[in-house]
Amino acid sequence: MVNRFLDKVEGNLGVRKWSEETQRQKGDSLLEGEKPEFGDSTNIRSTQNQLQELKEIWNQWDETNKQLFYDSYGDLPYLLDVSIDKALFRALTQFWNPAYNCFTLGDVDLVPTIEEYTTLIRCPKIQVNKAYFKSPNSPEFQKKLLKMTGMDEQWAKARIKIKGETRCIAWRFIRDLFQAESKREKQVKMFALAIYGLVIFPKSLGYINDTVMELFDHLDKGITPVPAILAETFRSLSACKKSGEGRFICCAQLLLVWFHSHFWKPEKVSYQACFESYSPLQDLASTPRPENISCDKWKTIFRNLQEKDVIWKARWFFPNSIIYKCGDYDWVPLLGIWGATGYASLLVSRQYRSRQFIPATKGLATCEFPYEGRGYKKNVSKIAEAWKHIYKIEPFDEKPRVTPEY
Repeated sequence: MVNRFLDKVEGNLGVRKWSEETQRQKGDSLLEGEKPEFGDSTNIRSTQNQLQELKEIWNQWDETNKQLFYDSYGDLPYLLDVSIDKALFRALTQFWNPAYNCFTLGDVDLVPTIEEYTTLIRCPKIQVNKAYFKSPNSPEFQKKLLKMTGMDEQWAKARIKIKGETRCIAWRFIRDLFQAESKREKQVKMFALAIYGLVIFPKSLGYINDTVMELFDHLDKGITPVPAILAETFRSLSACKKSGEGRFICCAQLLLVWFHSHFWKPEKVSYQACFESYSPLQDLASTPRPENISCDKWKTIFRNLQEKDVIWKARWFFPNSIIYKCGDYDWVPLLGIWGATGYASLLVSRQYRSRQFIPATKGLATCEFPYEGRGYKKNVSKIAEAWKHIYKIEPFDEKPRVTPEY
């Protein structure tokens, strides 16, 4: 379901005063005396789908098909060229901080933001204020599948499988239809569904999940998938961190591309980044990275990371405003496709070249919930209502980079 939004853009000084006063009155995300724990015990697996087949399909397309995809779904195919450095990924995830939903690396807090991921995906149809949330009255998976494929119920029933508590369909069945399809628009749509099901939300390897189809069904309406991507990224990291192990179930490629943007200092800053036609995802995916650094070496680097070691504002990022709260929430609640969580963009003000002040964080440590059990639908409706009233802050470049209180 899609909601209209009411925007309110505020100045940096006013938001700072509100945030510091809110934190003083309500307290921190952690109770007094509590400390987040970081160790080497979390075993997060980054197992992903084999994507060679998708790469071959993309490389065989002519420019007309590719442009049709860019216009409808953005630069996502460049993720197919991003290799996952498992040593880096495992080391990075050790420093995920569930209490604040951010990476705490030495003296540095970093987290991917809605605006950064939106810039990376670069989809012209995305309306950043148009958030998705799953309607309780949405059509069944089978009906959505029939609508997309044009096949009959017998075909769908024979191919829909139940894995765990969700229904899904194997990519190979969609691929067979794709190969027989002559219409460009349907080819592009099926390929986009494959990227969302196999790359963005790879829950069941080789399969496209019904909840992915639910989100995908709304993309034509201009909704942004970014809050859902961030929600499932944060939820998966937190779940693995709290249990000590698990498989990361979201887009590792996008997360690593974002990380590289804040860590690797380019020898030259391309002037092309200022042009509308510039694709940061294409540029980052084609940039070679050292892959001979061990996991232990990465951990040592992260433990000793200082402010001077970080590229705070990515060189391709030119924000006009940043969402910092929604409705009565003092931060940004995020509705995913399997559950909800939130994050505080004010925690990383330096990522959009603003002075870092004390952020309002109360409630972040307990905001996550899955879409199951009693009461979750009420919480979903509350967040969806909050997204009708979003508050934005204007970036303001000033020094020093942090306030004395922070």
